[in-house]
Amino acid sequence: MRAARLIRMALLIQSNPGLTAAALARELEVSERTVIRDAQALQEAGVPVRSERGRVGGYFLAAGYRTRLTTLHPSEAETLFLSGLPSALRDLGLSEAAETARLKLTATLLPSVREAAESSVRRFHLDAPAWFREPTTPELLPDLARAVWADRAVELSYAPPGRDGAPSSAVPRVVEPYGLVLKAGIWYAVVRIPGKREDQDGGWRTYRVDRITSLGPAAGAEEPFVRDPAFELARYWEDRSAAFARTLLRTTVTVRLTGWGLRRLPAVVDGAAVADAFASASAPDPAGLVTLDLPAESEDVAFDQLARLGADAEVLAPARLRARFRERAAALAALYQADCQEVDPKEAEDQR
Repeated sequence: MRAARLIRMALLIQSNPGLTAAALARELEVSERTVIRDAQALQEAGVPVRSERGRVGGYFLAAGYRTRLTTLHPSEAETLFLSGLPSALRDLGLSEAAETARLKLTATLLPSVREAAESSVRRFHLDAPAWFREPTTPELLPDLARAVWADRAVELSYAPPGRDGAPSSAVPRVVEPYGLVLKAGIWYAVVRIPGKREDQDGGWRTYRVDRITSLGPAAGAEEPFVRDPAFELARYWEDRSAAFARTLLRTTVTVRLTGWGLRRLPAVVDGAAVADAFASASAPDPAGLVTLDLPAESEDVAFDQLARLGADAEVLAPARLRARFRERAAALAALYQADCQEVDPKEAEDQR
């Protein structure tokens, strides 16, 4: 623990010359007395740390005691400092390692490049979790991440979602964990089931990590499994995500849209449904209205989505969904008509 702190202290001094004992104590979460002792330990280990008193004093390293990445372009440094998600690294148990890596990189940069990297951090922040959901870290995520890094098969118990939200029994299985994906604040594990590689899907499965109830080394798996060299996690996720989204679209709604409604459709409907809907769109009629077939998960979902477009969307079919909109329109008309009846005609004329 102390050795790691000494390394971090040396990196802090190298990347930020002139840090005071108080500033180092805050960064390292120790007392100033410990900082002074650690500085002496670094000196004894051959690291040329010196302290200077006065208004511009602090801790410094001897001139020239640094390694510089002189070939790193400022734009490359900006990209590197934007390449991680702090919340994801924390969930994986890698936040401390990431901070040390950042310090190492900062310590070796030329001053001009260092400024470019720090500038990107001040201007951009990547936030993965979705709104209106309290982010939680699955308890077994760090252990699963270590298995992914080491290519170690694991035995886990997985509880798939039951019907109508009812709890289901956990199913044990041995898997080869290939990768982890963070999607809208939820972690997923992409795994391969040994012995099922000749299946139509190649034995690939995607599990929500928060539904894994237990995890341990697979029996007899002392050696790392052999990864499929053709597997690409990003491509797999993109393909399976699109396929999964389309499996949810079990209903088709015929709808007529104004120009504004057509432009707003992507804001209220899932991406896969929008692409299919646009492909089926008719040419605008003389009134500028466009008719299209919109895939949806269900009539309930379609009702909630299209209701956001108001009078710019008219459902033509199915008849049952059209009837629901007619009932909603009648209810709204009755509600607001009551207000109109209470308004004095002379007052209404004055308001005009």
